[in-house]
Amino acid sequence: MTAQAQAADADITQRTDEEIHALARPLWLDLLKRSNEGNYGEFARNFSSSLARTIDQVVAGHQFANSELARNLALEAEALGIIRRGQHVTVVYRQRSTKKPGEWLGRLVLGYEDGKVRIFGASIF
Repeated sequence: MTAQAQAADADITQRTDEEIHALARPLWLDLLKRSNEGNYGEFARNFSSSLARTIDQVVAGHQFANSELARNLALEAEALGIIRRGQHVTVVYRQRSTKKPGEWLGRLVLGYEDGKVRIFGASIF
């Protein structure tokens, strides 16, 4: 692997939109699926170590148990755009629920940690 290719792998912001969407989509769909199941352990499996340390498992479990939205996310999401900043990209989604009318904004922040793409932030609001 050339030095330029290694640098691109270390900096996700250098990837094309198509490459970023190809990396982000399966991670986002996995979050939706695990959220619907209320399975926090699997939900957090692609989190960066810093994100995993900041999420309180008790609070997350309570959210899964008590949020109609978090347990009923449609498995289809429309990517609206990508924002590049620092060593991370934010992919923004239009998200719907299978039970609640309306649309929500989904946010997935990705970057590299130990040579792997990891989730550095995720939210729906």
